[in-house]
Amino acid sequence: MKYPVLIPNIFNHPFTYESDIKLQIGDYVKVSFGKSIVTGVVWDEFEKSKNKNFKIKKILKKINIEPLKNETIKFLNWFSEYNLVPKGMCLKLHLLSGEAISPLDNKEYEKYDKLNKINHFELSIEQNKVLKKVLENSKDFRVHLLQGTTGSGKTIVYFKAVEEKLKKGFQALILLPEIGLTGEFEKKFNDFFGFDAAVWHSGITPKRKKIIWSGLATGKIKVVIGARSSLFLPFNKLGVLIVDEEHDQSYKQDEGVIYNARDMAIARANFENVPINLVTAVPSVETYANIKNNKYSFSRLINRYKEANLPSHQIIDLKKYKLPKQSWISSQTVNKVKEHLKLGNQILFFINRRGFAPYVLCKNCLKVFSCPYCSINLVYHKHKKNLLCHYCGYKSSLNRKCEKEKLCDFVFSGLGVEKVSEEVKLLFPNEKISIFSSDTMNKASSKNILDKIITGEINILIGTQLISKGFHFPNLNCIVILDIDLSSQGHDLRSAEKNLQLYHQLSGRAGRTGKPATVYFQTYDLKSEVINQMTNEDPFVFLNRELELRKKNNLPPFERFISLILTSLNEKKLENESFKLKEYLLGSINDRVLGPVESPVYKIKRKFRQRILIRSKKNSKIQKNLREILDKYKLPSGIKLTVDVDPISFN
Repeated sequence: MKYPVLIPNIFNHPFTYESDIKLQIGDYVKVSFGKSIVTGVVWDEFEKSKNKNFKIKKILKKINIEPLKNETIKFLNWFSEYNLVPKGMCLKLHLLSGEAISPLDNKEYEKYDKLNKINHFELSIEQNKVLKKVLENSKDFRVHLLQGTTGSGKTIVYFKAVEEKLKKGFQALILLPEIGLTGEFEKKFNDFFGFDAAVWHSGITPKRKKIIWSGLATGKIKVVIGARSSLFLPFNKLGVLIVDEEHDQSYKQDEGVIYNARDMAIARANFENVPINLVTAVPSVETYANIKNNKYSFSRLINRYKEANLPSHQIIDLKKYKLPKQSWISSQTVNKVKEHLKLGNQILFFINRRGFAPYVLCKNCLKVFSCPYCSINLVYHKHKKNLLCHYCGYKSSLNRKCEKEKLCDFVFSGLGVEKVSEEVKLLFPNEKISIFSSDTMNKASSKNILDKIITGEINILIGTQLISKGFHFPNLNCIVILDIDLSSQGHDLRSAEKNLQLYHQLSGRAGRTGKPATVYFQTYDLKSEVINQMTNEDPFVFLNRELELRKKNNLPPFERFISLILTSLNEKKLENESFKLKEYLLGSINDRVLGPVESPVYKIKRKFRQRILIRSKKNSKIQKNLREILDKYKLPSGIKLTVDVDPISFN
């Protein structure tokens, strides 16, 4: 009997095999493909081939695993069509290094057994009211937004919703945007439920991944706390999805297979016919638009847990309190920080730049050091004593001769966390100070640093955006935002939205235990009404304005954007081919085709980059049309085309 088998590779269709044993859709099988033996899945439709005389190979064996559910197959088919990704590559996201994992010994899953611990988390009147709303209509698919002020107890509310599903024998998936520092979240989960969730991200061991993959397929593991890739795991009986910090741009996968995990989570919930809860302090504009259109239901937690107040804010005018030479912290800021230190408060200086300095110049030859493989400046990291490219990872030593045959005489320009740290140590020599960035918090010592922050052993933090991602610091009651002017500049369509979300996440770290807290903005020329918009306790006020602006200019979510990124080692060939592709598109579709233009970061890892942008009405079948068009278009060798549906960055 003939069967269509999908292989985890670049093809957009299954291949036809035959077998003497009876198989069903979703069965995992071993087949010969080329010179290799690979794992495939019996798919739901045969390949459409004009050649009727191709040789049909035999399926080698069926793997003893529960079949892939029809709902998951339909989701992967839809995912392929929406994101213009070959079906085989979608299956590759589901399999574990190209394999399906057979059931393991039950003792491997004991760590994740439910212990039926009775938790003692008392909900406030407001939390109970919101929980009822979250549980409404939660038998079938529906999207619900749980919006709440930072520190209002959103996590406990959705834990209760998850608990209801677990009692009925269902599994749950909790998506988090930053999975590398979830120790505190895992502890909170265990305190509430009395058992461990399975944590899934790129950093866990292959053995642990096998346990989790097989445990979900057999129904032995109940809850996954995961990064984007956990969305493709083989849940046996998925009952609810949670997308925490749904606004976070880390949900966008921008390398390899490009997709937005939040949007794909909503799609998977739809195919599984289960509820999904989006959780955030400040919703994305897309989510807010769906609320306005009554596509999503929503509930709101207005008050912080145990009636803690939100931080107040103050503007420190740098025209009035001028910065001393070679300094980034004003005298007025220093005075304010000293007052907070006397009260026993913890301080955060926020600057969203890693390293010591983003520009390095030689005074002798006036050369600015840039990456030889990317069109980006090298960033000086003083602790590592090297220059580093934040795109490709290229490293360079400072021991070099300049073009005038002298030793380079460096000038370090611009601001990074390491430079701020040096200044803070000079200003506050008796305080315990620590940098909080991805360079310092992705090591084994990060848990130790976190413990010292929580217990108050560290008085002053210098942090990047990483610090805004859901941490609970009970003593933090003073935040100084050093670069508000810089972060408000630029031409990013989402910059205002991102600043609002970042501010609310940052301010949410402060004043969580009830003590008065303040956020200070150092600024030269940012108008106070702009800061007032950002700091408004009700983010819906800002989102209403932003939505009107987007509608007026036909910007997402009112139009669909699709980016086509062409890359090549050959700059001239790339430019010519980009214009050829644009002409071909103009003759094939009725939608607007803009470009080609050089990407803002024109070269990454030696490859030059050109962008074409397609703007289409939301209700058109642009993806289907575009796939058919691109399938017919033959790119020359040496040029790669990447498709980004609903881009959030134009780098």
